[in-house]
Amino acid sequence: MARKRRGLSAEDKALWSRVAASAVPMHPGRKPPEPPLPEPLAPPPKAPRLAEQPPPLALHDLRIGKLAAAPATRVALSPSPPAMAHAQPLRMDHKTHRQMTRGKLAPEARIDLHGMTLNIAQPVLTRFILQARAEGRRLVLVITGKGREGGPDAPLPVRPGALRHNVPHWLHMPPLSQVVLQIRPAHRRHGGEGAYYVYLRR
Repeated sequence: MARKRRGLSAEDKALWSRVAASAVPMHPGRKPPEPPLPEPLAPPPKAPRLAEQPPPLALHDLRIGKLAAAPATRVALSPSPPAMAHAQPLRMDHKTHRQMTRGKLAPEARIDLHGMTLNIAQPVLTRFILQARAEGRRLVLVITGKGREGGPDAPLPVRPGALRHNVPHWLHMPPLSQVVLQIRPAHRRHGGEGAYYVYLRR
């Protein structure tokens, strides 16, 4: 059984009061320690700086699209047909290719599409290439002409040489893509930029 703790009696309390009253401090000149200073509070977060707004426009200054940014001018120029033809990987014999581009190989057949419309020229070209392949020919010449610039009175800008631009695309499309091995601009003795060498597969 735990022993119950009892408090001080009245006689003990009187004795303690007399002792406490007669106590003398050991260092009477020493100042009592100052209470510690409170820790500084963290500064409040700064409000985000607002971007400077332009001054409001007066009603008479308003114009449609006045505050719209001017669009950047972009000019995407498609490469010329000779550049596109030269960019193709070489698939034919290197020595034969060098002789062909120097105009030292005589074409075995030629067709002149100059003056034809696109709708007429494409089937004529297809028939010519397939027939040349059936006859065992390897190098044929396709003449397109260089084309003419649109006149000053033309309502819309027209790229010159529609045939010159479209013939390489036709030659890379079925069924001609299956029989054509290489396309290169002709040497000047065979028409230059107004004609193409077309080297056929065996």
